[in-house]
Amino acid sequence: MSTYTVPFVINGEELRIENTFDVKSPDTGEVLHKCGIATEADALTAVEAAAAAGPKWRSSLPAERRDVFLRASEIMNNRRDELAQYMIDEVGASQDWADFNLNLVVDMFKDVAGRVNAVEGTVPACADPDISAMVLKEPYGVVLAMAPWNAPYILGTRSVLFPIAAGCTAVLKGSEMAPRTHHAIVSVLTEAGLPKGVVNYIVTDPAHAPSVTESLIANPTVKKINFTGSTAVGRIIGKLAGQHLKPVVLELGGKAPAIVWEDADLGLAAIQCTLGSFFFSGQVCMSTERIIVHKKVSTAFQENLLATMEKFFPSKGDAQILINAQSVDKNKKLLKDAVGKGALLLNGDVDVEESSKTRMRPVVISKITPEMDIYKQESFGPSVSLIEVETEEEALRVANDTEYGLSSAVFTENLRTALRFARGIETGAVHINNMTIHDEMTLPHGGAKASGYGRFNTQTGLEEWVRTKTITWRN
Repeated sequence: MSTYTVPFVINGEELRIENTFDVKSPDTGEVLHKCGIATEADALTAVEAAAAAGPKWRSSLPAERRDVFLRASEIMNNRRDELAQYMIDEVGASQDWADFNLNLVVDMFKDVAGRVNAVEGTVPACADPDISAMVLKEPYGVVLAMAPWNAPYILGTRSVLFPIAAGCTAVLKGSEMAPRTHHAIVSVLTEAGLPKGVVNYIVTDPAHAPSVTESLIANPTVKKINFTGSTAVGRIIGKLAGQHLKPVVLELGGKAPAIVWEDADLGLAAIQCTLGSFFFSGQVCMSTERIIVHKKVSTAFQENLLATMEKFFPSKGDAQILINAQSVDKNKKLLKDAVGKGALLLNGDVDVEESSKTRMRPVVISKITPEMDIYKQESFGPSVSLIEVETEEEALRVANDTEYGLSSAVFTENLRTALRFARGIETGAVHINNMTIHDEMTLPHGGAKASGYGRFNTQTGLEEWVRTKTITWRN
């Protein structure tokens, strides 16, 4: 067993805590390493370090920030083998999923480096000709960033990168499922020359998470919050932030629909729906959870889909790894509930036991009705529902019949049809003839309804972390 303990990083210094918890491999169940358990006192120390670093960092030149981010991009690329292994070990990621994370983050650092000098104020004309005004954009101050385990490099990096690019400082509360992976982000920034205290890093265990999180949100020095994770926890974060009048950016759960219309390229749709549903075992907030298919092509699409699934996820190969056994149990419970209420499994066996309790094969289920739990609940695993419709109105009704609204897809060869669907679907993104999982730096990312509010990425993501200040004077 490894004797390594994942440290906190406070004011640029690594801090190893005596009180620790075990971090286990979702693949083997073996202990990978230990991680410190942050207390409210540790959280306060991290906030104080961020506050102390604030005045100097907010006064730093855009070129200084740019150079740090460009160096970080190069360092992350040079360390990619090491960093990928942390992610593979801690969350059971495939090499492809780890590479996807690292490639996007390498690009993210470069993109944000090019944006740091683009935050601009204005000089508006006043009604009184003897009065002049300017509107400045100032960083909020200390930001609390909370990132999940499932895309740890992407979600962890963006949670702090946009705030610090805007001149804020941050406390990153990492995931207890991926503490070494999240620590690596801070390690890269430190190696790149980020000044001490600009990003501080802590982790805690589930038992201490509620009190530590509440203490961070309640701390008057923390001025804004971002959280990526489940809608259930997002509601708690939003409620706490509201009690303390703190603005918050939330990117939460999803129940992404993919509409396959009667004129769709069924081969393309099958590939994109397979990848969108089962990439990283369906443990992505943008994963396709419902395939809404026109009745005229339903049989042909099902044949394409099952053949494509066998190609990408062969039934004779190893089953996919999920983060824990509870996730497998949740998906099987949803599937069994649906079958018990009349749904039909198109492939697989819900009762089969794989080589470990954290593995499960992709499953497609049809004849879904609103009375089934899987119709509304986010499965966050390797299961997808197939629902037949006959009209555009029916397809939109089903697509929008959920509290979630993060991502969606439409498959059709008619752009006018696609745009009608795109305007009618209540999601933060609609991808035409592409899978529901799509995230890149030139596109704003965020949801509608219970999938959250606020945006990451692009200039919009940078502007989230500054607020206006109006200054007037008599000429």
